[in-house]
Amino acid sequence: MKIPPRILAPIVLAVSCTAVLMIFLWWQLTQSTALIRTASHRETPQETTVETEELTGPIDPRDRALFHLRQGDLLALRGQWDEAESEYEQAVKANGGLPALRKLAQAQLQRRDISGVRSTLRKLKKEGARSEDLLLLESIVALRTGELVDARKLLENAEDSPQKQYGLALLSIIEGSHIQAQEQLDLVVGGWEPVLRSHARTLQAAYQEFSLFPESSNVHLITLLSRGLAQVQECELALPLLIQVTQVKDDYRDAWIIQGYCEVTTERPEQALASLEHAYNLDPQKPEIQFFLARSYADLGDHNNAITFFEYALTNGFEPAAEVYRLIAQEALLSGNADLALKQYEALTQDSKATIESYEGYVNASITLDRKEDAYIIAKQAVDRWPENASAYDLLGWASLESGKKAEAVQALTRALEINPYLMSAKERLRTIQ
Repeated sequence: MKIPPRILAPIVLAVSCTAVLMIFLWWQLTQSTALIRTASHRETPQETTVETEELTGPIDPRDRALFHLRQGDLLALRGQWDEAESEYEQAVKANGGLPALRKLAQAQLQRRDISGVRSTLRKLKKEGARSEDLLLLESIVALRTGELVDARKLLENAEDSPQKQYGLALLSIIEGSHIQAQEQLDLVVGGWEPVLRSHARTLQAAYQEFSLFPESSNVHLITLLSRGLAQVQECELALPLLIQVTQVKDDYRDAWIIQGYCEVTTERPEQALASLEHAYNLDPQKPEIQFFLARSYADLGDHNNAITFFEYALTNGFEPAAEVYRLIAQEALLSGNADLALKQYEALTQDSKATIESYEGYVNASITLDRKEDAYIIAKQAVDRWPENASAYDLLGWASLESGKKAEAVQALTRALEINPYLMSAKERLRTIQ
């Protein structure tokens, strides 16, 4: 069933605006980390611990900077850096200060906007950012632009700090000075900066894994280090190393996977497609390859091929399956296949680990497709499942209103605001009734 353009736009907008539960938000990091960890000659199970601020609680809309920062964090954790950058820009405009500027610089780095990063650096200096933080940001810009002499001069002339040591470690990895790199990483691990300690341990793990294979070639070490760089969001530094590997060893599947992953996450869909197709030719059954191939097709607007490869990944056991269902639904809506989209949402709502966002997607699509009674039934199920969730009552209020159940809509929206007084969507819907 094809969706007319007049109703396709609101469906896509509604889906794209759906808030994403933290387990899905962290998927972009944890799943890809699992992938690139296993993309080596030897799989070594490791436990990934994610520590983050709670992002889903009530937010006073008067605090616009905090609101935009949190929205940006949600998008960044999903890898949606273009939208995250926009939110961080709004946070800066709302007087978010140093935290907003640091987040903005991070997003600009991920999007390869070097001129934007340099502009943000000037603002950070004006706002009084710590010299160590400025040093790390300036040195990473120099490393990413290939100005290695300038980076070394900048770092060696700075006072000792974890930021200096981490920058020198990255420089040493790029230059192939692995003894020096490990010495600097040891210093970072013993330092006071928690994020850099975590990053340093990740890069140390690559050296430790390589040490288990004394007869392995340097190509293996470079691949392991590239994997580590990808895990710490330094794909720009990993890609030149990976190109060295794939040029020497054309059949190194794992190097092609990491290269394709990095190209996906740095907004290079054409290159990602080529790399992942190469990996697919080497191993057509690996679900991670199929998943990132689908991501590449989706980024290129080829929705039918995206759906095909997402379905392959699902069939071959890609986890979390819920993420694949969600992305198939998104691509199905964009391609005009309403039935397929609703089928995915139905599968999501029936999962034992379903989230409120799965129900929101189902309700959004059902209402737009004029299946309002279906929307009402699924919204009722959401409230039954999460009786203390404001978004569930907001969803029921919307579905009730659309289904002509005005009294029930008022009751549900009122309850939503009792749980979360700052839930603007519930306020606006209630205002339309009264």
